[in-house]
Amino acid sequence: MKKLSLFFAGVFSLLLSINVNAQSKTGADYFKGKWSVLLKGTPGGDAKMTFVLENKSDSIRGVVQDTTGAEVSKITNAELKDNEVTLYFNAQGYDVNLLLKKKDDDHVTGSLMGMFDAEGIRIKEPK
Repeated sequence: MKKLSLFFAGVFSLLLSINVNAQSKTGADYFKGKWSVLLKGTPGGDAKMTFVLENKSDSIRGVVQDTTGAEVSKITNAELKDNEVTLYFNAQGYDVNLLLKKKDDDHVTGSLMGMFDAEGIRIKEPK
């Protein structure tokens, strides 16, 4: 009987530790990496950009790339909250901002300048 209760205690501890590790990321940890973002309905039509973001002292820094991987702009500022980030950068001579909100582990939604819808997906690097 003692072995059986010890076994159940071990199984319970294992399940508890798995649950602790299953917490989703928030803040700078969530947003770091590469994101492919589709900006819908801009005056020039739908636009696709890649945002390469890195975590620097609980803040976000990075660059904006076009579809070929060429750098378009640097992120000049970032305002970070738990599940959203506002990125400020220069595009075609205009200072613009992009709000991205966490949808799930690999998807974001948001808007460019509060006028154009944005959808993004995390680009996973091959291991």
